[in-house]
Amino acid sequence: MVISCLPAGKLGTHSAASVASQMKSKFTSLRFTLMVGIGGGVPSPDADIRMGDVVISTPSNQHGGVIQYDFGKTGRDGGFQRTGSLDAPPTVLLNAISRLRSNQMTKQLKVQEYLSSFDTLSDFAHQGDDQDMLFQTTCSHCEGISCEYCSRDELVRRPRRESSQPLIFFGTIASGNQVMKDAVTRDRLSNELGGVLCFEMEAAGLMNIFPCLVIRGICDYADSHKNKRWQPYAAATAAACAKEILSIISTTEVIKAQAAPKVGWSKPGQNPLHQLREYTS
Repeated sequence: MVISCLPAGKLGTHSAASVASQMKSKFTSLRFTLMVGIGGGVPSPDADIRMGDVVISTPSNQHGGVIQYDFGKTGRDGGFQRTGSLDAPPTVLLNAISRLRSNQMTKQLKVQEYLSSFDTLSDFAHQGDDQDMLFQTTCSHCEGISCEYCSRDELVRRPRRESSQPLIFFGTIASGNQVMKDAVTRDRLSNELGGVLCFEMEAAGLMNIFPCLVIRGICDYADSHKNKRWQPYAAATAAACAKEILSIISTTEVIKAQAAPKVGWSKPGQNPLHQLREYTS
């Protein structure tokens, strides 16, 4: 097993692509990778996503699990057309997803057990239901780092969950080179893409370089109220979920899995980020 991270302060799909390419060059026997981190959730009537929940990239709606929402071309009328698709996770990871979903349905997940290893680290603690605030789409953030001055009348009323254990959601993750901090844009893009569960900034740089599964702990709602309060806890839930997935995959399955293709591009100077399967002209 190899663990790597992006250089401090280096975010975005290009940084992820660079790190992934270096890993492939140095560790030629790697079979697949898990991209573990945080992201902004997209709550909807179909997905009651809360802070600390986990989103896992899973093929749906003709997407492979991740879509780069800011890659494409602008037409004469100003309309934006996305021009590529990204690879789906390999079979060994799709099989693990199926078993993970089954474990969640039958209440056999061990995520809470794995989270207990963070109990002595107060920074990684659950921040409390009263700090999990989802505001109406049209409500903009007031001044300050926290939402102290934001109107509580604009909160979306949601029933309290019976359990504190984070839920795992499976579906499309939207990836791009910009921070999503606007609820109106968040919901518009989600509708255009057939419903996404999360926005983040690195996965699109990795999917076509490495056989990959993206695991994101939800630390905000990709709106103007975005802050860092929930980031440590969300990172911990994503890590706990990754540990559970690794525990599901047997050594035999890893051995049978194909090694990741060697680094190399068909044209000199070709950026790995742009190795997209074109589906429009």
